Amino acid sequence: MDCREFNCRLNSDSGFSLIELMIAVAIIGVLSAIAVPAYQDYVKRGQITEATSTLSELRTRAEQWFADRRTYVGFSCTPTQAPAKFTVTCASDVNTYTLTATGTGQMDGYLYTINETNAKSSTTPNSSGACWITKNGGSC
Repeated sequence: MDCREFNCRLNSDSGFSLIELMIAVAIIGVLSAIAVPAYQDYVKRGQITEATSTLSELRTRAEQWFADRRTYVGFSCTPTQAPAKFTVTCASDVNTYTLTATGTGQMDGYLYTINETNAKSSTTPNSSGACWITKNGGSC
């Protein structure tokens, strides 16, 4: 084998060209532009689930309180495990109550409620309805 042929082949086939590298970077950029928002939406859906399950737990406790005392007065709406991105509040009187989870931080604009008749409502940045909307842009 001739050394000159070997060197020529080695020089022409070594490494990546700048165009190939830029194409790879562009592909990674496009995939990132799709994956990051999808991941953020997935994280928000998980945090919404924490809020709705906390409200369901509190509703069960409120109904147990009413069954024992025949009034909602004095019911404590402190959850056993508070959702990380929501503030939970309650308002009650003798025959009614309303439990509310209000989003904080990145969940600002999300609001979930439930009352003694099990009527659920939600408000999200993109929609609202008479149910618990758990997806961005979802509907009842």
